[in-house]
Formats: sequence, C-alpha cells, structure tokens
Amino acid sequence: MTGSNVNKSDWRAEAAAATTKRTEEHYEAHKFLRSAKGHRDSKLFSNISGKLTTLAKAAGLSLAEHSADVDGSMGTPGFEHPPTTGVIYVMDRATAKGWKYGDKSWGNFGQGAPEVGHIPNAPERPMTITMKEDEFEYAPVAGIKTLREAVAKLYNHRYRQDKESKYTWENVCIVPGGRAGLTRMAASIGDSNVGFFLPEYTAYEALLTIFKKLVPIPTPLDKDSGYHITPRRLYREIHDRGLGVVVVSNPSNPTGQLIEGDELKEWVDISRTTKTTLVLDEFYSSYIYTDPENPGKTVSSAAYVDDVNVDPIVILDGMTKNFRLPGWRVCWIIGPKEYISSMASSGSFLEGGANHPLQQAAIPMLEPERAHQDAISLQAHFFQKRKYVLDRLETLNMPVHIPPKATFYIWLDLSHLPEPYCNGLTFFEACLDEKMICVPGIFFDINPGKRRDLTASPYQGFVRLSFGPPIDELEKGLDGLERLLKRIGYISA
Repeated sequence: MTGSNVNKSDWRAEAAAATTKRTEEHYEAHKFLRSAKGHRDSKLFSNISGKLTTLAKAAGLSLAEHSADVDGSMGTPGFEHPPTTGVIYVMDRATAKGWKYGDKSWGNFGQGAPEVGHIPNAPERPMTITMKEDEFEYAPVAGIKTLREAVAKLYNHRYRQDKESKYTWENVCIVPGGRAGLTRMAASIGDSNVGFFLPEYTAYEALLTIFKKLVPIPTPLDKDSGYHITPRRLYREIHDRGLGVVVVSNPSNPTGQLIEGDELKEWVDISRTTKTTLVLDEFYSSYIYTDPENPGKTVSSAAYVDDVNVDPIVILDGMTKNFRLPGWRVCWIIGPKEYISSMASSGSFLEGGANHPLQQAAIPMLEPERAHQDAISLQAHFFQKRKYVLDRLETLNMPVHIPPKATFYIWLDLSHLPEPYCNGLTFFEACLDEKMICVPGIFFDINPGKRRDLTASPYQGFVRLSFGPPIDELEKGLDGLERLLKRIGYISA
C-alpha cells in the first residue's frame, strides 16, 4: 500500500511540474512563436486566446480577421500556411531584431551550416566553373552517371574494400539538397509506421506531416541516458511498435551524439534481421571527434552492409556539410538498386533533379585521397572550435555535461539558470538582445501533425548552439552570452 502511495505521489508531482510548464502565456517569447504563421496550435491556442484577442484588437484587427489568422488559414480556399522550420523561425526573429546576412557584429550560433571559407591544410576548391554546352540541358533526374560513379567509388574505398558486394552507380541517386533527399525517400515509402528518436532534426516534422501514408511514432531520449540509443532499445522499438521504417540522424542533430563501431554494426544487423528499412542521415559523418589518433576518420553504416542490393539500409549525405558547400545543393541517396529506382522516379514529379554544372564540378572533389585530406583538415579545424566553445562555456559557469562526439552542435542545458531564462524560447529572445543567435530546444521535439502538447516538452529547457561559423563569430556570440549572464545576475559583472 505504501509503495502504491509513493508511486501515486511521484506521478502527481511530475504532472504538477508539467502543468506549471504549460502556463506559458506570461512568457513574451511564447507569444511570438504562437503568433507566427504556420505555428497556430488549437490545443495550445486555447490557453492564450484571450490575450491574443486583446493584442489583435489593439492592432486594429477585426475579430473576423483575427480569427482567420490564428486558425492557420491563408484566406484562400483549400490552402493553409505550413509551419516554418525552427531555424527559419529563429532567423526571422533575429532579422526582426536587426540581424542581416554578412553582419559581423552578431554571433550566429543558430544556422546549421559550416563556415565555407578556406581552412588550414584544406585542398583548394574551385572558384570558377567552366561549362560545356550540354550542361545547359537538364541533368538526369537521378543525377549524371559520372557523379553517381564517383560517389560509389568513394564509399567502396572508405568502407567496402574487404567486401565482395560493392556499390555501383545504380546504388546512387543525386538530389538537390538534403531535404530533397528526405522528400524523395518519403514519397517512395508505402503505408508504414515510421519510428524516430527525439530530439531530432527539425525538417523531419513537415516531412512526416505531409506524407499521410507515414504514421510517425516518436521515441523520446533524455540526458540521463546521454541521448544514446542502444541496439537493444532500437530492436524493442521496432519489434514492439511494428515499425517498417526508422529515420535517424547519425551523427545526431542536435545532440552531437554518435553510433559507431560494433553498435552501428548491430544496428545494421537489426535492420537486416527485422526487415525494417533504416534511413540514416549521415550528413555529419566527417565531423568525428572520438578518435583523434585516426585523423580523417569518417563513420557510415555502409561499412556494415552485407549485400548492397538486399540490406534495407538507405544513406543520405552530400557536399553540404562534409565538404562545406551548402550553397551547391548537391547531395545523394545510397541504397539498394530497387530503392534508388523508386527515388529517381519520385524526383521526376517533386523537384526534377540537381544542378547540372555543379554535379560536374563535384566529381573531382570526391576522389578518395582528396576527400580524405578534406576530412583531416575539417576535423582538426572544427575540433579546435569545439574546444574553444566548450572551454568558454565552462568559464561562464555553463558546463556541457554531454559534449558532442560529432557534428558541430552543442546541446546546452539551461536548467540551472534562473527563471524565466531556463526556458529555451525566453533564453533565445534574451540572447537576440545581445546579438547572439541560438535555436530553442523545443524545435527539435518534432511533432508531426501536432499530436502532442509541446508546452510540456522535456526539451523546453535546452538550446542548440552551432560552432559552424568562423572563430571570430563564435567569439562575438560568446561575448554576447557573457553580457546576458551578467545582466541577469547569473555570473558576477
């Protein structure tokens, strides 16, 4: 009986804490989010509708105008405004506070892109492109054959030298960016329960909402487990929830955690044994900090595939992050031939394929020795930036207890800050006043179809910091963070 009462007390206390978190209407930062186009949530709106109505009247909107705006309608029959990704919302808010592209007075820890300029010991990159007349034509929807061959050659060299089964150009599909790859993948999946782990990359939310054949099933992770997904947990999620597909970023965006070695091999074994398609977003596979004695090490599930045309492993990667060329929008999907054929077909009605001249320009950059040198220089440079940011946070009494093993992201816990700055959205808005940009953790609690009430999200008390920008920008951002922490009395002035 006593044990029963203890359990009841435990859940009541937890529920009370969650209820406290839901009373968000007194946070100005939450009002900005709830009033943003595409972010109206009927569950949440009922909590703050009175105050928003008052604001609408003060702004001169009629009740009818206000009503149409808050329900997500664009005023056009049959259309609604989709939600923006978290990073887009963040940059819109920063712009409203005076930030603009190229403004060196800000520290942008928000956007998920690496610096694109020259870094020490990196191979020179082309600054001009010479085009042939046939490159004015459309490229094939699946990409030009020579680039597909170059991608297959790189993966075979890195991960499959001792394997009988090798990737060929038919195992590769070129796509115009990572999101296009995800979209082609989603368009090619039949009716399936799709598992994913939280927190996760923000763009997955719209993807899993738009494609109605997919039934999204989230599994939350927490700091107590170090945001680590063991093979056993992966197997239990697949077995118990009847998952047909699992989508996961590895290395992880936003936590910077990594599945590698024997554990990653077990992941591939589980996928093969359960016949569950494993879609691995490997866009940060060169940003690895776990093996400093092995410079240039990269991590991919491709190393553990037995038969490239049988094992249900789909890999997404590209020039965007690992080659620091986000503006090129040249990426790829790797998988069994039948999967690739399907994704090539879906591209014909989705976006039509990647830029033809830039596909040609990418080919020499994928030569294995050159790509290895790129990875060596990238890791050395970003390792130093990682150390700088972690050390500086330590001096600001903001220690990172689960530092990133990979990527260029830091998942920063705010729970030790005073109210209301322990809330990610409020912290974000306060950082903007100091010309520092970060991304509130709630945006990585992806919520397809708005099926859950995110006012009680376990990730409210986090932000993601990116150390992708150049070091001088990181210095400015951390100077801004220091000013904020002094202003709120968290550290001494």
